[in-house]
Amino acid sequence: MDASRPAGSADADLLVAGEGLVGAAARGQRAAALDAWLTELLPAGLPATGVALLAVGGLGRRECAPHGDLDLVLLHAGVPGIADLAATLWYPIWDAGRALDHSVRTVPEALSMAHDDLKVAVGLLDARPVAGDATLAGQLVTAATDQWRRTAVRRLPGLRELTEKRWETHGELAFLLEGDVKEAAGGLRDVGVLRAIARAGVTDAQRPAVRAAQLRLLDTRDALHATTGRRVDRLVAQERDAVAGLLGLAGGDALLRRVAGDARTVSHALADAWRAAERMSRHRRPGPPIRRPVAPDVVEQDGELVLARTAVQARPDPTLSLRVAAAAATHRRPIARSTGEWLAAYSPPLPAPWPPAARSAFVRLLGAGAGLVPAWESCERYGLVDGWLPDWPRLRSLPQHNPVHRYTVDRHLVVTAAEAGALTREVDRPDLLLIAALLHDIGKGLPGGEHSVVGAPIAGALASRIGLPPADVDLIERLVRLHLLLPETATRRDLTDPVTISAVAGAVGDAGTLGLLHALARADARATGPAAWSPWKDRLIAELVDRVGTALRTGELPAPPEPDPALAVGPLPVIRVTGDEVAVAAADRPGLLASVAGCLAVHRLEVLTADAGTIAGRATVSCRVQPRYAGPPDPVALAADLRRVLAGDAAVLSRLRRSPAGSGAAPRVMWHAAAATGATVLELRAADAAGLLHRVCAALAGAGAEVRAARISTLGADVVDAFYLVGDWSALADRERVEAAVLAAM
Repeated sequence: MDASRPAGSADADLLVAGEGLVGAAARGQRAAALDAWLTELLPAGLPATGVALLAVGGLGRRECAPHGDLDLVLLHAGVPGIADLAATLWYPIWDAGRALDHSVRTVPEALSMAHDDLKVAVGLLDARPVAGDATLAGQLVTAATDQWRRTAVRRLPGLRELTEKRWETHGELAFLLEGDVKEAAGGLRDVGVLRAIARAGVTDAQRPAVRAAQLRLLDTRDALHATTGRRVDRLVAQERDAVAGLLGLAGGDALLRRVAGDARTVSHALADAWRAAERMSRHRRPGPPIRRPVAPDVVEQDGELVLARTAVQARPDPTLSLRVAAAAATHRRPIARSTGEWLAAYSPPLPAPWPPAARSAFVRLLGAGAGLVPAWESCERYGLVDGWLPDWPRLRSLPQHNPVHRYTVDRHLVVTAAEAGALTREVDRPDLLLIAALLHDIGKGLPGGEHSVVGAPIAGALASRIGLPPADVDLIERLVRLHLLLPETATRRDLTDPVTISAVAGAVGDAGTLGLLHALARADARATGPAAWSPWKDRLIAELVDRVGTALRTGELPAPPEPDPALAVGPLPVIRVTGDEVAVAAADRPGLLASVAGCLAVHRLEVLTADAGTIAGRATVSCRVQPRYAGPPDPVALAADLRRVLAGDAAVLSRLRRSPAGSGAAPRVMWHAAAATGATVLELRAADAAGLLHRVCAALAGAGAEVRAARISTLGADVVDAFYLVGDWSALADRERVEAAVLAAM
């Protein structure tokens, strides 16, 4: 190594951000420069034989990302002093700030490791000599490849198991809003798995479409490293626009759709490869393949669904594609590639309205539960879905910008239908529940206002095309238009207020529709992501449905619950901490709710609901809470601090740390004059932060507003908080004063 040159300087030159970091040529240049740098690190007195440096991973394939790690093997033939030689090589790499995965092996040791460890075996398939004894390096490369080919048939099931475990952790890149371009299903790691299957002689890893998708995914990862200045493979929302700009794309949404298309290409190719491996394994057994009928015109053969010979020979049936899809979903079997391509080429378009056989197959498909998702994706692959639903291409890979959503719009709709399949026994019209679940967000991505309102007539038109009668079409429209009614009302309104119950009952109209909306709300939330659903939201929606159901059945509004009688007795203050409920009774004073909320925030508790009232001449505050982080606080310490706060001790609230203001849109205040009994609802939409409820309640108290109740709804990093202000707040001057105080508290 040149002593005048700092260790790592050649490597550092490769990490300068710029357009030269992206593309196959840039990756090749990085690999060549790293090869030269690593060669310099080897001592001048290196033996001519018996020692070789090999690269695996990205450097082995000459696919180096700007901030990728190095995977190196120092191969030797029993040369003395190899440990010192390895240290001479590894330490300068670490000093240069590069992540390093390294090993020192003889050829027999490396082959033994590959025999015992699948990851090592697959990694050695990419091994490439960098420096040293080329003959020795060639021996390992050849032997590792030969060993893999001899043992691959029995080892591929293990490789598949490892791959599917990774998918469980990282999800599917084609449908995630923030997917890992390397580890998620359909990402770069899967290209490596496909390459390993091909090296076993099972399939072709270098289809032109797969190679093109791989190059674009590599470009995306290069741009992600360049824009963040570090090694990161997860394409998060805040990085999309910058990455898209470096790739010359119109914006983050265009990037996400391109990544989704490429990931689908890789996933489809890998699915074909696994099935080819299964067929190869089965064909090693004696006897012809078994054909088993599973549905009219559909047969299972070699674990896949194919068309019966009579179906191929008969006149093409426009319902056949739906019937094959329904069979695939209900029997949990993939559609053979040849069958999908035949259906795409020869199935005539469905008439409008659909015949009953098509409608029946469609409902069976949607009601198949977990089997729906892979069957739908198979039909997507061959373009069958576009023939069923003309609006579907607009939804394909459509990004969502709400932080609680995990999936693109198309996958969210399919997963919602799959979730609804588990709820069909709870509703009067399971067929309409399934269709509404698939169509409920069909208005997303269109201008004209709230997507539920925009999407209702589109859903109605599709329901009519499917062949539903007019009354059912009207109900589908109503379900789509009202699909947010229950979750938004349950989390943002006082469920004991008669106005709340009357408004929901009037909008819903009948108990059957209420049951459908309840099931749709649960399926929608579960398909959205973990932030959209919780036992608390489940309980709130169930409570709302129960109260509205009572009103619809009896025509009478249910009575509000009575205050806790334990708060009416004993010396003040009275404090009760039980499970997720915190209740206090104290002498009435302005800002009581703000003080209680502040103390709860000090103990890292999020307030979900807060109700202020009176009992036996005492002021009461009752809150439902959940821990903001980790487990619940010590109830004894919480009660002691509440007692101090209620006594006027300001020291407790001084421990409340003010969180920095969130980024994004400015806070917004909205007024709802007719949404409550004897009160006006002030709705605040803002970035979430610890202590926010305390600050807003204190601002309202300072502005002369009495808060009767508060409902807090968290949407990812944002909140929608509703405050019930007692009295008449119709005067514009009063509203402006209160609004200014609330926004100042932000």
